[in-house]
Amino acid sequence: MRPVQRGASPQTTDFADYTDAKTELVSRLGRYCSYCERRVPTNLAVEHIQPKGLAAYRRLAGRWDNFLLGCVNCNSTKLNKDVVLADVLLPDRDNTFAALTYSADGQIDSDGPMATRLLSLVGLDKPISLALDANGKQVALDRVAQRMEVWGKAESAKMDIDAQPDNSILRQYVVYLAQAEGFFSIWMTVFANDIDMRQRLIDAFPGTRGSGCFDPVSTQPVCPALNPDQLQDGAKY
Repeated sequence: MRPVQRGASPQTTDFADYTDAKTELVSRLGRYCSYCERRVPTNLAVEHIQPKGLAAYRRLAGRWDNFLLGCVNCNSTKLNKDVVLADVLLPDRDNTFAALTYSADGQIDSDGPMATRLLSLVGLDKPISLALDANGKQVALDRVAQRMEVWGKAESAKMDIDAQPDNSILRQYVVYLAQAEGFFSIWMTVFANDIDMRQRLIDAFPGTRGSGCFDPVSTQPVCPALNPDQLQDGAKY
């Protein structure tokens, strides 16, 4: 999961209508679900970390620090689950990239109970659900299958770059492909040994560099997270 820096609120008071925060959130974080990392061109929602539907957090309905961006799948799974900040890793507070391991089969492994609770919170621990078209061809409908599909594209792109390592134009086009597909963590994992590509990816996805979760020279994860916005219960990992 891509760690992000949301930054300071663009206004001095809470949002009367939380949907008004969407433009600034997209500008700072990109058109990606903050949990599953998919690119969502339309209908990306302002996500309340601590759910506004629970009475205990209703006062946070317009609070900037309580916002991320969410897709319909992650939002519908999370719903009104109680999120205790001290008990779960979150991409705006912790180095969620370092705490989760992505693999070619679409699975995500977690390091420790707080990372495991994060996967469960938004259903990223769900198994693959096979969907076949009329010709028996598998169609990537669920998030596991989509991760597998993007992993294959990233592997193919890596083969092309390995064949032409000095081709900067090719490298830039692979970054464009990664931006179009989303799933930042998969691209970073596949290009684990290519520092130049990892630097390009970190810069290409808004809000990533500012998180301070990647060493500026080696691109290796920095743990615990620097938590540059000094958010409550941040830097747990």
